[in-house]
Amino acid sequence: QAAADPASSSDAPEDGPKETSSVSHNISDADAFKILLEMKMKKRQKKPNLPSTVTELVAEDGSKVYVVGTAHFSDSSKKDVVKTIQEVQPDVVVVELCQYRVSMLKMDEKTLLKEAKEINLEKLQQAIKQNGVMSGLMQMLLLKVSAHITEQLGMAPGGEFREAFKEASKVPFCKFHLGDRPIPVTFKRAIAALSFWQKVKLAWGLCFLSDPISKDDVEKCKQKDLLEQMMAEMIGEFPDLHRTIVSERDIYLTYMLKQAAKQIELPRASETETRKYIPAVVVGVVGMGHVPGIEKNWNSDLNIQEIMSVPPQSASSKIFKFVTKATVFGLMGYGCYRIGQRTLQFILSMPAAQSYLQKLTEIRSPH
Repeated sequence: QAAADPASSSDAPEDGPKETSSVSHNISDADAFKILLEMKMKKRQKKPNLPSTVTELVAEDGSKVYVVGTAHFSDSSKKDVVKTIQEVQPDVVVVELCQYRVSMLKMDEKTLLKEAKEINLEKLQQAIKQNGVMSGLMQMLLLKVSAHITEQLGMAPGGEFREAFKEASKVPFCKFHLGDRPIPVTFKRAIAALSFWQKVKLAWGLCFLSDPISKDDVEKCKQKDLLEQMMAEMIGEFPDLHRTIVSERDIYLTYMLKQAAKQIELPRASETETRKYIPAVVVGVVGMGHVPGIEKNWNSDLNIQEIMSVPPQSASSKIFKFVTKATVFGLMGYGCYRIGQRTLQFILSMPAAQSYLQKLTEIRSPH
């Protein structure tokens, strides 16, 4: 309090700080927790003034979850996230990320912008090593969609998640959870859901995506996330793919939000004191396209075991995998052949090489 109120600290006697220090050492952890919790509760708005993109859900035990629906490439979405966290002072913040994408939380905008625009061989190798050939290629194609939006808008993805991470660190006792299903599981299930020709058609559509996108387009898509809307347009004829990429993740995100919305146990002065609990306050930051699914699944008993399993490869997947490998190795082999041919021609055209060949011819020819 003295640090927060300069006027009161300037009127304090000279030995004031020493006395305060000695008292603070006698405060138990439980008392310190209660003091900070009371400060947090005072700052928490009873009737928060929330953006229109926020949906309020209530758990059976009274815990509240504020789901912020965002567009992944939107400045206003970042502001919505910051305002919501400041207003409700949550106990937990859950974001639509998994451990495979958590690195974007601590990277600066400039680095992220550069990374998002660059789709290179190293990234392809890493994706294939991490997820397998088919899932890795699918991931790279989706990254191409994201890179296309990034190139058009000049804005790095995931800004709302980075804002959530920064704001959560400012709230006392606020935990930060990753709420999305791991990428390898999603892509492997997506690949298994498609037939051979569906995979070819989807890959073709993603490879030749080039429609221009404006910032106005992004804001118009606040009711449905831009990236997911573009994907929905491409995968609309593939209901099984929509199920694995969107609907199943709705279930997973809902499950993680419900797990985060558990009552909080208050600290006890001693082991004999009765345990006391209070409802939790949770903020979820997800793409706008997931909000209807989360609302739909909120009051259901959810089991995520089934949507976490990876089905065995189908015959069409094996054929597509073989064709893809054959194509990649064929292109690499042809490229090496062309490079080698041009290199040889270049070397032979050099004066030094021609002089050496002439001498070699003279040595080998009979006198």
